Amino acid sequence: MKQLLLNIQPPAAPRFDNYIVGQNQEALASVHAVLAGQATTRFIYLWGESGSGKSHLLLAAQDMGAHIADDVHLLDEESQIVLFDTYNQIKAEGGVLVTAGNYAPTQMGLRDDLATRLAWGLVYQLHPLSDDEKADALRAHARDRGMKLPDEVIAYCLRYLRRDLPTLMAVLEALDEWSLTAKKAVTVQSLKKMLQDAL
Repeated sequence: MKQLLLNIQPPAAPRFDNYIVGQNQEALASVHAVLAGQATTRFIYLWGESGSGKSHLLLAAQDMGAHIADDVHLLDEESQIVLFDTYNQIKAEGGVLVTAGNYAPTQMGLRDDLATRLAWGLVYQLHPLSDDEKADALRAHARDRGMKLPDEVIAYCLRYLRRDLPTLMAVLEALDEWSLTAKKAVTVQSLKKMLQDAL
């Protein structure tokens, strides 16, 4: 059961209004400012460990018309040249470029010219949500659905399931639907039953 991967239903599409901010308020505000043309630059680079929300913000920005590049730390030489050329093209012709990687621009072993350009724009380190912030996010999501979510169910999810927020939200939504269909209250026992049925 530990670290169970659930493919119950796809999580909601990443948008700015369903991004759980945590300690990343300044980065989120800057992404908004860049997209709205209210910043001094049209380039923003986000970095941080896996699960800190980089991809969520990139996809939300792409939905608003930005060019994006994710997992910059994994780019091979050819892909780095393509991103460098994209940067220069956007600089010359207009547009917004939002990029992300696991490390700061100069700490990834990228080509010097690309690392320099990524560092020229706004650069923000994103911080993953704490368990308390994840619990608050689950409570708020449950409230929005009109769902009674006991604290012990949240504690169980954070202890035994994958701890990334999209998975936790998908489990919560599936549990809500399961409890309505089965006409059973949301409890740790009903969560375990649902998980067993999903295997």
